[in-house]
Amino acid sequence: QLQLVESGGGLVQAGDSLRLSCASSGRTLSTLNVGWFRQAPGKKEREFVAARGGFIYYSDSVKGRFTISIENAKNTVYLQMNSLKPEDTAVYYCAAQTQYYSRNFNEEGEYPYWGQGTQVTVSS
Repeated sequence: QLQLVESGGGLVQAGDSLRLSCASSGRTLSTLNVGWFRQAPGKKEREFVAARGGFIYYSDSVKGRFTISIENAKNTVYLQMNSLKPEDTAVYYCAAQTQYYSRNFNEEGEYPYWGQGTQVTVSS
């Protein structure tokens, strides 16, 4: 059974940086497609942010500011977030799917495994 645990969220000011972590127990993350999604206040759906598996993808809204990476020794995927904006405020979730070369990397329904989420708040 795969369990994912996010950490690293917090309250920051616009322009600051944060690094989110997604740690796993039960499966090796380097063999999975791992995605980051976020749910903004008042929004029902989760928005795709980034994914890393056979390929690396970013949403247009974070491209150039966010970086997804993996540290195999810690079985942890990171989301480095730079130049944060107030519109980045959301609960951030990591998720995993077994299809390493997934073409549906940006669809939350394709990810069966989810963490509990971590809050990121960016003040202006």
